[in-house]
Parts: sequence; C-alpha cells; structure tokens
Amino acid sequence: MKPSSTLFLKIAVIFIGIPVLALCLFLLPQIASEANEAAEKGSDLAYAVYAILMVMYVSAVPFYFALYQAFNLLTYIDKNQAFSELSVKALKKIKNSALIISSLYVVGLPFVYILAEVDDAPGLIIVGMVMIFAPMVVAVFAAVLQRLLKEAIEIKTENDLII
Repeated sequence: MKPSSTLFLKIAVIFIGIPVLALCLFLLPQIASEANEAAEKGSDLAYAVYAILMVMYVSAVPFYFALYQAFNLLTYIDKNQAFSELSVKALKKIKNSALIISSLYVVGLPFVYILAEVDDAPGLIIVGMVMIFAPMVVAVFAAVLQRLLKEAIEIKTENDLII
C-alpha cells in the first residue's frame, strides 16, 4: 500500500493531539492558578478543582500513548502489515489506554459533582459523564476491531497452511 493512502489519517492523529496539548499547556495552568488564589482565600472548593486538574493531567498520558499507537497502526498499514500481531497489540494498547482514561474520569466524577453542586450547574455532571463514555466507546470499538483482526489473522494462517 502506498504511504500516501494513510497520510490524511496520520495528519488527523496529529491534529487531534494539538488541542489537548494546548489545553495542558495553557488552560489548565490558568485554572490551577485561580484555584491557588481560591485556596489562599480559604475556599474548600479549590481542592475539588485540584483533583479534577490532576485527573485531566494524568489522563493526557494514556491519551497520547493511544495516539502514538494509532500512528503506529497506520504505519503498519502502510507497510502491508495490517494483518499482523503488531496491529493486534496496537489495538489492545489503544483499548487499554481508553479504559484507563475512562476509569480516571470515573474517579474524578465525584469532584465534578461537588463543583456542580456548589456552582448550581447540573450540566457539568453531563460533561463529566461524556468524558467517561467517549473513551469507553473508543475502547469497545478497539476491542471489536482487535477481535476481528485476530480472527482474520487466524483465517489467513489457516489458508496459508492449506495452500
């Protein structure tokens, strides 16, 4: 397969990572400084904000790991290794990363509830739940692809042995 066939997807993977990087470098430190000011004034709410920020920062690590694995998967497709054990392992790592992200946001949801309760913003809990279910959808999709790819490799191996 020509390397240009997956070029668009590789560029898309890079552009998916840019907003998260900008969030981690610019917006989250600004929120942290405002939480520091609130903590100095004696607000207990600042600790809930710290917990949410910690979840967001920690979840960036498996997010970028999953993006790296997606980039590797596209490289395997370019090298005609789409039906290989490497691709199955990359999908498994993407699935596990998505599950880790979802689990982190499950842990952080009570802090989102505290923040929503104080600010009287029930929509904030819905946003928190989206941050749980979006990675879960990615994990299920990766698991299905992993299983299908594994079965296709087994069928291919059987056919190679027959011929």
